[in-house]
Amino acid sequence: MYKIATLNKISPKGLRTLTDNYQIIDDPDQADGIIVRSADMHEMSFSKDLLAIARAGAGVNNIPLERCASQGIVVFNSPGANANAVKELVITGMLMASRHVPEALRWTAALKEEVKKTVEKGKSQFAGNEIKGKTLGVIGLGAIGVLVANAARQLGMKVIGYDPYISLKSAHELSNKIPVTSDMGEILEVSDFITIHVPAIDSTKGMFDARRFGQMKDGAVLLNYARDTLVNEDALLDALESGKLRYYLTDFPNSTLIGHDKVIATPHLGASTAEAEDNCAQMAAEELMEYIEKGNISNSVNYPNCSLGEMDPEANVRIAILNRNIPSMLGKITGILADFNINIRNMTNTSKGDYACTLIDIDGDEDVTAEEFLHKMDFEGIVSVRLLRLPK
Repeated sequence: MYKIATLNKISPKGLRTLTDNYQIIDDPDQADGIIVRSADMHEMSFSKDLLAIARAGAGVNNIPLERCASQGIVVFNSPGANANAVKELVITGMLMASRHVPEALRWTAALKEEVKKTVEKGKSQFAGNEIKGKTLGVIGLGAIGVLVANAARQLGMKVIGYDPYISLKSAHELSNKIPVTSDMGEILEVSDFITIHVPAIDSTKGMFDARRFGQMKDGAVLLNYARDTLVNEDALLDALESGKLRYYLTDFPNSTLIGHDKVIATPHLGASTAEAEDNCAQMAAEELMEYIEKGNISNSVNYPNCSLGEMDPEANVRIAILNRNIPSMLGKITGILADFNINIRNMTNTSKGDYACTLIDIDGDEDVTAEEFLHKMDFEGIVSVRLLRLPK
């Protein structure tokens, strides 16, 4: 029986994805795997028995990725599971800004007497524009960016995409009517709306700075439902005060932005739908099961994707190895198997950055559980070794 701990309230529907081989527990120190949403794990210590952490969502800035990698803890996220929820909020944001909905709501809520008469007299101050025919620049064409771009085009907007690293999958799913450029400045100069959908990494921190705001069309609207760190707030406030930006819409309010009349802030609602929470939890549970039982890795953020698929009934032993990505590792691993006269039926090895994963299916009649074998596999560069068998 494998034990899974949850650090936040996780969708029951998602948790029901776990099979009868799994038990939900409260104590992460006793867990084989952890499912987490927003809980901060940076100060947590991890048990030597912990195999994996799955984030029920896309962002993983609440998890110490490098420390987990060094301890052989594979960290997963759930890309795309909440994409439709975020897409819908982005479209909502554009409509709110275009029609001055937040101001109109506040004004209407304050009405006391002669409401109907006052409404007819006062409504003209909130006259807005339609988004049809306006230009939307989509910065980042991952799962969310592609959905936003396609939906905006279906609403009659002109859409231009920017992503110098667009994946084959995204390129295939993006409407062929949407042009993609490698020059962000080209998009900013012509866009009435700009929406950001890039990850929060060192190279994207503060990417929207004074230079980028200076390239924008006067009166543009910037939407940030990705990460707060992508926008330099000093430059943002200057752009709002000067009128360069008409509105800034964000899902990440803070004390600096709250109360600004040109900031429309929501309380991190991007993935806060019942459907998205179900989807994220289900994906997280599936990733944990696939890794714990078969060693297969998909959607990891600190180890490479690596899979041998289903375990071969004729080779009912699989060796799952996490190791440092250094020269001669694979030769040492296969050399040890040769020393034990173990035949390799199937094998895969992948690497990403400083780490690698090796999966090896071997002949099932070999005794690879011997303490001597595991001892020989314990050499410099090896992070963890597991011996996986098909259930009897």
